[in-house]
Amino acid sequence: MNMVTNPPTTDRTAGHGSRQATRLSIALDRYDRTLAYFNARLRLPPGLELQPKEVGMLESRADGDRRHGRMLHDREFDIAEVSLASYVIARSRGARFTAAPVFQRRLFSQAQIYVAQNSGLVRGEDLAGRRVILHAFQVTVSVQAKGDLQREYGVPWTEVEWMTMADEEIDREGLPITRLPVDCDPFEMLRQGQADAVILPHPPAGALAPGQGIRRLYPDTESECFAYYRRNGYFPIMHILALRDDVAERLPELAPMLMDIDRQAMDYAYDLYHDTGYSVTALQCLAQERQKASLGLDIWPDGIAANRLNLERFIADLVDQKLIDRPLAVEELFHPSTHAS
Repeated sequence: MNMVTNPPTTDRTAGHGSRQATRLSIALDRYDRTLAYFNARLRLPPGLELQPKEVGMLESRADGDRRHGRMLHDREFDIAEVSLASYVIARSRGARFTAAPVFQRRLFSQAQIYVAQNSGLVRGEDLAGRRVILHAFQVTVSVQAKGDLQREYGVPWTEVEWMTMADEEIDREGLPITRLPVDCDPFEMLRQGQADAVILPHPPAGALAPGQGIRRLYPDTESECFAYYRRNGYFPIMHILALRDDVAERLPELAPMLMDIDRQAMDYAYDLYHDTGYSVTALQCLAQERQKASLGLDIWPDGIAANRLNLERFIADLVDQKLIDRPLAVEELFHPSTHAS
């Protein structure tokens, strides 16, 4: 439950008896791993209060939607979970933000590629020369998928015909895309043969239901994702925890604090699944056992060192896809207090 419903003000101190507390707004989506932020299960450092805002990106939550834009354009929140791609692009242009190496959303691109049920496409290599729909060219999963196609499956992103459904979060001239009408239905385009594949981080509810004529590209998606992890050693980052520069300057110890707080939230999420009946998925416990056996105990590490390869490759992909003009050092993304993490 949110502590306050109003946007943060310039005065973020409030009395706690004789102690002054610093109140900071933090905008997050609703995941099992962020649940502890919303139900007061976190042990916060003395003098710090977090006002959690449940803000979605494409779908509205309790406190609305458009989280990335409300942070990166409007600077509405003190701290927010934002798109990794949009954040790096914004930082490359000198935007006044920094970040903690906390990554609350990760996705395998292989699990986000959809084709028509009767399609003959079954491998990443099959997308060469095909018409592929993206939400937007610079959405993080789009950047990751293009990089994966090129690096893992030998399909240069320039050899795919890209179509997009939405405007870019941060403007960039000359992108090699065809902008689709606002009211287009990408899955109907698959059914009608007007596109060959769709890559989306948020497919509509029911898109894969029986009779819808849509399936994932890979016949055994789980095995494909697990093989990717074993080859590369990481579960690809989608979102990063951004801080406004003025907040980080006023509280230089905040970024390490957020790393500790997020680890508490992740531990809380893991603890929920000790109850084998916790999930609405009947055999979630078996899925977790397969994941642990194949990938290890923790595929959600915070910190720079454990995520350096993922971040370096992602930055290189942004350069290669003409979304940033120069490669940034990984440390440029994060507050100096976290560089040794």
